[in-house]
Amino acid sequence: DDIYTDIVDYIIRCTHKIWDERDIGLIYTHYTHNCVLYGTTGTIYNREDVVRDTIQRLVSFPERRGMGTQVIWNGDDKEGFYTSHLVTGSGRHTQYGHLGQPTGRPFVSRTIADCMIFENKIYREWVVADTMAIIQQLGLDPHHFAMKTAKAKFDAGLISLDIGENRRFLGQTPPTEKADTSLAHNDIEAQTIEMLHEVFTKRMFGRIAQDYAPNAQYHGPLMKELYGQAAIIHQHLGLIGSLPDASFEVQHVASNPCEEGGTKVAVRWLMEGHHLGYGILGTLGDPTGRRVQVMGMSHYHWKNGKIVDEWNVYDELSLLVQVKLGQLAAEAGAV
Repeated sequence: DDIYTDIVDYIIRCTHKIWDERDIGLIYTHYTHNCVLYGTTGTIYNREDVVRDTIQRLVSFPERRGMGTQVIWNGDDKEGFYTSHLVTGSGRHTQYGHLGQPTGRPFVSRTIADCMIFENKIYREWVVADTMAIIQQLGLDPHHFAMKTAKAKFDAGLISLDIGENRRFLGQTPPTEKADTSLAHNDIEAQTIEMLHEVFTKRMFGRIAQDYAPNAQYHGPLMKELYGQAAIIHQHLGLIGSLPDASFEVQHVASNPCEEGGTKVAVRWLMEGHHLGYGILGTLGDPTGRRVQVMGMSHYHWKNGKIVDEWNVYDELSLLVQVKLGQLAAEAGAV
């Protein structure tokens, strides 16, 4: 469209208009009628439901504002674009809505939204919002909210089925030695995929000390801010600690040179395993054995051959909902 200068301007400005200026009706002109939106607690299959979901989220937070931190993208106007948009949102919980009675408390949280766009319309979107960060900052009980969400899904006929072998070690074979870098478009993307394979598939957490700068910063779920290789190693070790049999799959990667120098890389990934151990997912409590999926998105800033910043978003509340849903299904004899 003539009103947008490029794909970054398109994403930043249409997001601002829809979410901050409350022109929610722009979804009708910026999304296809049969768009699919993948979230951490469910999937939306049409544009009208995207409009309704947006309205419901904004009802609870009249003062909510979002700051576009960065957009990493690839593609062109012939084949279409893929964008990964990191947003830092803030506001106060002042109205009754999907989170219950207003608490009046402020919150800050991160969201990453990945969009596929063709001819100025979004037709696929993956959204990972750190809802647990909001729940905690508002002083709400995450277990109560997760059970309420899980029960609504269970009553609608959704159950969690834990069947078949875990994908990580089919036939008890060791992890694949080499990473599949076929998704990479350049060397820095391939290096990022290889690093993630070493850390999350092969459990070689020491690779972080090789690829991260000594003073690297980590910006993670629950608005966690970490500094240095040791803290970042323990963070990622702790995620696997909670899901010790988890498989890890990179689903998309993109990159751009950045004004700060170096290159920023966006990765969308999926982790699947069972809650069998102790780690950083403390809200889940003692190991439940429940199968969970973690849809996550990460942005990496590479500079002079090292990662100097990592932004990592996944939703711990989604995992708690999955655990509660599994418990409801087990109690009902559905699994």
